[in-house]
Amino acid sequence: MAKKAAEAEQEALDSGEEAAPKLDSAADEAAAPQADDEGASDLQAALEAAQDEVASLKDAALRAQADLENMRRRAARDVENAHKFALERFAESLLPVIDSLEKSVESAAEAADAAAVSEGVGLCLKLFLDTLARNGIEQVDPLGEPFDPSLSEAMAMVENPDAEPNSVMEVMQKGYALNGRLVRAAKVIVAKAPAAAAPAD
Repeated sequence: MAKKAAEAEQEALDSGEEAAPKLDSAADEAAAPQADDEGASDLQAALEAAQDEVASLKDAALRAQADLENMRRRAARDVENAHKFALERFAESLLPVIDSLEKSVESAAEAADAAAVSEGVGLCLKLFLDTLARNGIEQVDPLGEPFDPSLSEAMAMVENPDAEPNSVMEVMQKGYALNGRLVRAAKVIVAKAPAAAAPAD
């Protein structure tokens, strides 16, 4: 009898141990859907945040592209104006020279003295050269200097015992340079050493 009671008690214990895991797994299954819902909510929130960031970056990129296009248009307009009106200041500085030349022509028509006319024209020329110099245009006048082919064009070589060989003895036409860059080379005659006399027989 006692043996049967012990066996019954053992069976009850065994059945209790089996029920406990079953209860634990049921609790896990009940909690699993709740965890899945929370994970899906987190993913949805992250997706919305990423979409907002993409939209913001796209808007910023479009604005930057529009600004760049506006800057490109302004730069093109500035370059066009620079080409169109680059000589405006230079032209304005030449106007007094024209005024002076017109006065010289008027004076020459009335004056009988050639020296006065020459002096007036000389003053006009000086004013003109000063105006050119203020605008970066310098005269190239290599008279008496060693011949420099980068600044002058030799039109002829002439024997001259009084001049240094290979020096410029005459300037036929002066040259001009703009801010150091040659615009027109000077046309010159270059001195050469006299030929040695032929030995007498």
